Amino acid sequence: MPSAQSVAQLLGLSLLTLFAAAPRAVAAEGWSLAPAGGGRPSFYAEGTPGAVLQDTVSVTNSGGHPVTVRLTGTGTGTAVPVTFAEQSVRVPARTRADVPFTVTVPAGAAPGDRTGTLVARDTHGRTATARIRLRVGGPALSALTVEHVAVHGDRITYELVNRGTTVLVPRLAVHADGVFGRVLLDRSPRTLPVRLAPGSRTRLSEPWPGHPALDVAEVRLTAAAGGAQDTASAQARFVPWGAVAVAAGALTAGAAVTAVRLRRRRAHRVAEPTSTEVELTGAVR
Repeated sequence: MPSAQSVAQLLGLSLLTLFAAAPRAVAAEGWSLAPAGGGRPSFYAEGTPGAVLQDTVSVTNSGGHPVTVRLTGTGTGTAVPVTFAEQSVRVPARTRADVPFTVTVPAGAAPGDRTGTLVARDTHGRTATARIRLRVGGPALSALTVEHVAVHGDRITYELVNRGTTVLVPRLAVHADGVFGRVLLDRSPRTLPVRLAPGSRTRLSEPWPGHPALDVAEVRLTAAAGGAQDTASAQARFVPWGAVAVAAGALTAGAAVTAVRLRRRRAHRVAEPTSTEVELTGAVR
């Protein structure tokens, strides 16, 4: 059966009586939180997307009573995901517990700096924090696509997809030509109020209140950001269905009236009696 010391080592905890001189976030009752090893005011890590980076945080109890703290980070789904070897740590009086943790660089993260925070909270609700700075490495690649362009009445819908590794603020130009080459819509590039993170997709729309009533339009959207550019198009048919319905109704009504008149004429002809001619010769016998 393993000893208590070996169990602590497996959990990545080592209880020490020496205190480092590094800056510490001090909570009440004499305990503090700081990067292990001394001399570091905060944590620093660097890696490419998908990398798992390791470090150690120290919980130092300089008081005369044991303290139990719970460790949390900026967690899953936030800027700097953190996983601790042990989330709940009991630190005896005048000792220090070193707790290993890992930082996972988010897959598809854009190159650049991110920040996070480690938080220690004791059973009385008192907290201490330590900052993390994560530098995401890798080549800066800008890639943008325009997809699923469609026209729905007076709106043009589309999707923008960031397929690169940098955050993009796209610009959009809109153009549409009619069936005979007539320009129906021509909007110069303008910056959209969106920020596309790497790997993200967003659905947007453009108003088109002055679209033609009767035409076949070729709609073309061009998006550009960070040196990347893409164009996509769609065809739209504009038919004044209200006028078509009125015309169709008028034709149907006219046809019905004509049919009724024809039926009446046929009935009148059938009802007329057949006349028999009798020739009187005036002969007398």
